[in-house]
Amino acid sequence: MAKALVPYALWAVIEPLLPSEPAKPRGGRPRVDDRAALAGIIFVLRSGIPWEMLPSEIGCSGMTCWRRLRDWQAAGVWMRLHRILLERLADADKLDWSRAALDSSSIAAKRGGAATGPNPTDRGKPGTKRHVVVDKAGTPLGISLSGANRHDSLMLAPTLDAVPPVRHGRGRPRRRPDKLHADKAYDHRRCRAECRQRSITPRIARRGVDISERLGRYRWVVERTLAWLNRFRRLTIRYERREDIHLAFTTLGCALICFNQCKRFC
Repeated sequence: MAKALVPYALWAVIEPLLPSEPAKPRGGRPRVDDRAALAGIIFVLRSGIPWEMLPSEIGCSGMTCWRRLRDWQAAGVWMRLHRILLERLADADKLDWSRAALDSSSIAAKRGGAATGPNPTDRGKPGTKRHVVVDKAGTPLGISLSGANRHDSLMLAPTLDAVPPVRHGRGRPRRRPDKLHADKAYDHRRCRAECRQRSITPRIARRGVDISERLGRYRWVVERTLAWLNRFRRLTIRYERREDIHLAFTTLGCALICFNQCKRFC
């Protein structure tokens, strides 16, 4: 079952990124296989089931999978995985930096925690807002989290800065698109200045000027990417109190979307 959830092509990318097994000077039980732990993490991400209900056929308990998810997030595994897959797409000329789109979506946060706040669209219940920037084809480049009550415009700069440096050929790694498309929620002088400070041309819809019928011409790709993320049922509702655990799931979801793009184009 682990091999079905973690195919060899994916495992070959992730295995070199994993930290080595810690020393056990006093002995102890053998360490659970990393591939089985990863299979359990992906199973929970896709199905949305509680950790304690993880099927025994996977070969790893839910608590062990949770600890690996936590430890690998602290070690930067998911962020490096996302960057490596972006570089593969860039090497295949399937990463288009000419245009990018930015948007957000809110989800309920059942247990509260960091990066949550009263959701104004859900009767003030606790919620988390997921901010995503994508390339012209909808490949996720960077993500950030905030409380559901935080205005989108305040998260433009942190989301752009979350894009990892992507190497492609000779020269410096790239992490900035040429243009950025965003809706009227980002129609602020500050947002345009933050784009220009990063050498990005802002293409932000203007309130009372731009016609709504044409606003989705370039921004529909980010809506589709947000829908792709919601296919991972663990990401439709936030059950984790800890921000790092939810961010780990979200980053892994973006990496799996990039992996599917690699299988299609590379």
